[in-house]
Amino acid sequence: MKRLLRYFLQGLVITVPLLLTAFVCVQAFQKVDSWLGISIPGVGFVVTLASITLVGFFGSSVLTKTVIVEFERLLERLPFVRLVYTSTKDLLNAFVGEKRRFDKPVLVSLTPDGAIKGLGFITQESMASLGDAESVVVYFPQSYAFAGWTFVVPATRVSRVEMESSDFMAFVVSGGVTGFPGTGTHAAVSPLIPQN
Repeated sequence: MKRLLRYFLQGLVITVPLLLTAFVCVQAFQKVDSWLGISIPGVGFVVTLASITLVGFFGSSVLTKTVIVEFERLLERLPFVRLVYTSTKDLLNAFVGEKRRFDKPVLVSLTPDGAIKGLGFITQESMASLGDAESVVVYFPQSYAFAGWTFVVPATRVSRVEMESSDFMAFVVSGGVTGFPGTGTHAAVSPLIPQN
């Protein structure tokens, strides 16, 4: 009986992620197809990807960049629209744009004795603009959620983690369940500011 239960649980571990991934992909395809009014499954999704790629191609030209800058200036005059547009743009840029922010994984001592630590990403190297040049801004993603906390902490409490940002994010978002690929369970940690 225990062996059957073990097989069942192993089957769950294999099938549930596959089914959930397939379900999310099918729902995304169907939603995009319905928005575009296309009845052939998946064609709307392909058309959307091609359209976004074309926009990116045209958006990289000098003439188009000028038009985009002027359009963004116009949006900045509209209070609510500006909030939605700039926050969405900044978030996308932080992950995939030229100004990536989540590329500096760190380990932060949350208590004076260093017994409790947090895993996060430095998003600002200095808070000098707010009169606190000795602190950095660290974003802490939540496990199993698309949310997180942002803390301003003394730079002396922050240590860089030498590993790929994507692997680090996967580790944090999975609540520590996902291991560090290629490094076993250990990653090199070095202080942000060398200690004297």
